Formats: sequence, C-alpha cells, structure tokens
Amino acid sequence: MSEAAFNFQTLNPDMILDALWDAGIRVESGLTALNSYENRVYQFSDDEKRRYVAKFYRPQRWRAEQIEEEHLFATDLQANEVPVAAPLKLQGHTLKTHSGFFLLSFPAQAGGNMKPITKSSWNG
Repeated sequence: MSEAAFNFQTLNPDMILDALWDAGIRVESGLTALNSYENRVYQFSDDEKRRYVAKFYRPQRWRAEQIEEEHLFATDLQANEVPVAAPLKLQGHTLKTHSGFFLLSFPAQAGGNMKPITKSSWNG
C-alpha cells in the first residue's frame, strides 16, 4: 500500500463488505462509522442479527506481530474475566488482511466503559 493510501481513500463500502465476507462474516445491516482517532471502525449486524464492530488499521502504522500481540493480550484478559471486547477468531486468526489493510472484528458490547483494550492502555 502506498504512503498516499494512509488516508483511507481506497477503503470504500464495497471493499469493507468484501473484507468482512472474506473473513466469514455476512453483513446484513448497513455500516455505521464509529469514532476513532487513526483507524476506521464500523458497527454492523450479521445475517443472524448479531452486532459486531470491525476495525481497519491505518496502513503502515503497525506490524502484524504488534497487532497480534495486542489481540493475545485482550484475549488473555477476557479469559481471566476482565470485561473487555476481545477480537474474534475468524478462520483461525484474529488478524485478517484485505487489499493491504489489517482488520479485526469483535462483538459489539453495550455500555460506555466496554471497549477494546491494549497493553498501552492497561493500568492494572
């Protein structure tokens, strides 16, 4: 992906839907953009009416190994009953790629204090 693509110009609705389809998620509802400082995050429902959030990482910002380390950390926290939104394992992996973008999906969680957590934001 070129430096110019970091502004997400190539991440259009068709590409987002294709990426989710390739990851095994059948999007039923429209995509609702959520606030994010440097990534693109969307909420949607699948064909079984389950709500999800998909996060597309800003290209060239993180290496796959760094992202996967964060995913493992969130999964470990969840396994220890810490209320976090851990990424889903889709087709055996939490991190997917599509057209040069890294992406993940996790179940949408109700409540303002429930959000994805990273090692850098964990204080306990």
